[in-house]
Amino acid sequence: MNSDMYALNRLTLGNQRFVAEQSYGGNISSKRRLKLAEGQNPFAVIVGCSDSRVPAELVFDQGLGDLFVIRVAGNITDESVTGSVEYAVAVLGCELVVVLGHTDCGAVKATVQEISQPSGNLSPNLGFIVNAISPVVSSLASNGSNLNQNELINNAIRSNIKHSARQLYATSTILESAVNDGKLIIAGAEYHLKTGAVDFFDQIPE
Repeated sequence: MNSDMYALNRLTLGNQRFVAEQSYGGNISSKRRLKLAEGQNPFAVIVGCSDSRVPAELVFDQGLGDLFVIRVAGNITDESVTGSVEYAVAVLGCELVVVLGHTDCGAVKATVQEISQPSGNLSPNLGFIVNAISPVVSSLASNGSNLNQNELINNAIRSNIKHSARQLYATSTILESAVNDGKLIIAGAEYHLKTGAVDFFDQIPE
C-alpha cells in the first residue's frame, strides 16, 4: 500500500474506532512526548473547522505528533493556511492532506443567511470568512433554485469542502507538484455531528 493510501486508511480505521466507542486514544505517553521534543513526523495534515465538536485527533483516534492540524472557521483556505500545509508537505514530508468540514457548519449557515438577508454589520474579520464561502453558496443558489434553505446549507457544506481542497491545489505550486508527482493526496471529508462518522467524498487526484 502506498504511504498516502496507508495514511488515508489509518484515518479511516481510527474514525471507525471512534464511532464504535473503541478508541485507544493514541500514544500520549511521557516517552512519546520526549521523543517528539526532538522533532515531529506527522503522517497527515488536517485542515479542519474550528468548531469545538470536531477535534481531529479525537475524531480520528490519533495521539501526540500524529496529525498536523490547522483549524479555521468554515475550513477555508487563505495564504496562512496554504503556507502551513506547504510546510507540512515540503518540510515534514506529509503525503496526505484532508480538508475536514462537518454537518451543521455555523460558518456556512451564517454565509447563507448573510447572502439571503444581508446584515451590513459584520466585522471585517467575520466578513473575510463569509466572503471566502460566499462564491460557493452563490453558485449553488443560482444553479439550484429549487433547493430549500436546509438543502442549500447541506450542499454548500460539501461544496465548500471541495472548494477548499481545490484551492489548495490551485494556489500552491508546491502542493500541485507533489500531487502531480504522485507524492500527495488531497482529500475532502465531512464529519457527521450526530454519528461521529467521517465521509471521504472527494480526492485529488481523482
